[in-house]
Amino acid sequence: MSTETPVGTTAATASEQDTIVAPVSASEATSAEEAAALAKAKRKGAGRQDWSTWPNYDAAVTGLRDYWYPVAWASQLDGKNPLHVMVCNENVVLVRDGQAIRALHDRCPHRGVPLSEGKQHWDGTITCPYHGWTFDAKTGVLNAVITDGPDSPICGKVRVVTYPVEVRMGLVWVFIGDRDPHPIDEQLPEEWQGNELTLGSRIDMRGGNWRYAVENGFDEGHAKFLHRTAIWRTFKAMPTWNETHIERRGRWIYRVQDKQYWDAHFPGVGDWSNYTWWKKKPPTDDAVSNIGNTGAKPEDVNPVIAAQQYPGFASLSLPGVLRIAYPTFIHYEFYVPVDADNHRYVGIMVAFGGTKERLRFMAKYGLAIRWLFHGQFSGQDKWMVDVTDAPPERLYRPDISLTTWRALVEGCSTETGGSRWPQSEANAPTRGIRRAAGATPETTG
Repeated sequence: MSTETPVGTTAATASEQDTIVAPVSASEATSAEEAAALAKAKRKGAGRQDWSTWPNYDAAVTGLRDYWYPVAWASQLDGKNPLHVMVCNENVVLVRDGQAIRALHDRCPHRGVPLSEGKQHWDGTITCPYHGWTFDAKTGVLNAVITDGPDSPICGKVRVVTYPVEVRMGLVWVFIGDRDPHPIDEQLPEEWQGNELTLGSRIDMRGGNWRYAVENGFDEGHAKFLHRTAIWRTFKAMPTWNETHIERRGRWIYRVQDKQYWDAHFPGVGDWSNYTWWKKKPPTDDAVSNIGNTGAKPEDVNPVIAAQQYPGFASLSLPGVLRIAYPTFIHYEFYVPVDADNHRYVGIMVAFGGTKERLRFMAKYGLAIRWLFHGQFSGQDKWMVDVTDAPPERLYRPDISLTTWRALVEGCSTETGGSRWPQSEANAPTRGIRRAAGATPETTG
């Protein structure tokens, strides 16, 4: 692994100094100094300056198209008041049509007023508040203009774009894309099918690009340090660091823990441990658990979760779905692109089993998990995603999780005619096992 030279520790050459002497103004001086520092950083190997290695990923600022995205609760729609959501930089209005939910482009073609500002005066329609243009919620066709009379000649000649909609787990899912939509169940976690389950969930609007959110979720290193102060982890020890590699199985990539280190000595710095006397003691043998990251034993794992035989406890799939397998429940995070600077966080925690498991989980979620996990713990991620600013970036060994995800997106980009899902294991971007002895070229940037 190459060593990093901190920017500014080496004196500038004569030619570099010539670029910043005798500035015309203070602002020009700052610009010249920044340009010189950037040039020096590139020469000194200070890291990746852009995401040109993954051009499709780099271009996906406002999201990946041709996927289903969860955007709201079906219960939020009452049949009278439309609901505006932005998905992949597209303005969408949701309305209820009997038992169905409809989605239309949130813009009246007459003068560009958002339809979500209007009302549903008749079942199965939405009316613009400006001049009363009324559209069929299912087809988007203009079927009445209140201010032009019942015989308005423009009726039937104007149409608003509509979007495919499905409802699953009480959530409204909208398909954003240019292709025909694939069945939504192909995109949802496989374990949701055919199993009795109970869920607790949260939807938040959050700052930060959706890619930062995905990368934070699948990031190998941050939980052990950032979340060590979370109340959720008060009694649970976490490793100080892991030896980890990435595996592909079907459309999911997995973080697989090969070895866990609960304590570490850093030469010239000191000792570090995430364990304190009041925490649950970590395993005393060399056993590595890939259900949760706190040393769970096989007999503690819910049978539905155990039956999945996940290679690793953290997995990720397109278009940005994180799955964290704990012994008694699974936590999912859907990172829904809103625009270049914001995303919608949809956190879903699912417990599998009958009445006994459902009641136990509902009590645990209502009294603790909702506030400690979906609240304070997740809030630490929210904080980091909002302040992330990359590239430029200097990657390190654990970032194999990030680069593998980027490669997965790159290989499945529908914008260049690719498939929505990985087609074979042969092209799985799983190179680069993270070991204590060193790193592969893919893990450093």
